[in-house]
Amino acid sequence: MEEIYKTPEDSYTEQVHIVFSEDINGNGRLFGGKLVAWMDVVAAVVGRRHSGCEVTTASIDKTSFAAPARLNDLMIITGKLVEVGNTSMKVEVTAYVENKCQRSLINKALFVVVALDENDRPTRVPRLRIPEGGFEPVTTKACPVRKG
Repeated sequence: MEEIYKTPEDSYTEQVHIVFSEDINGNGRLFGGKLVAWMDVVAAVVGRRHSGCEVTTASIDKTSFAAPARLNDLMIITGKLVEVGNTSMKVEVTAYVENKCQRSLINKALFVVVALDENDRPTRVPRLRIPEGGFEPVTTKACPVRKG
């Protein structure tokens, strides 16, 4: 059986949210569980795009809340595939607040998702081919990611 290869670009995902009143906690900040739920959806989309199958989240690792998001903030959540196993995929998910065309990091985590066949059993996924020089997603040039 011939191996199938895909690149991180094939499954790269970007999702946009506006923080509404039902998304905030008693301190006026985005509820952490809501953010993790949004990030989980992005990881699942990346996994589905790569595998062509339904996926389930196996783990969330190294999540780090760097800064808060607040009411009416524009949230950008990105996901890119960084590693594959036989049935699992490691997805780096990053969340930013975009304000006045500046993106500021608020959270980053590694999700492991597992591809499932029609019987909900783990199934083999395509191999990952990293392009020479790596893969860096194209971000909106008008709104670059702020470093540090």
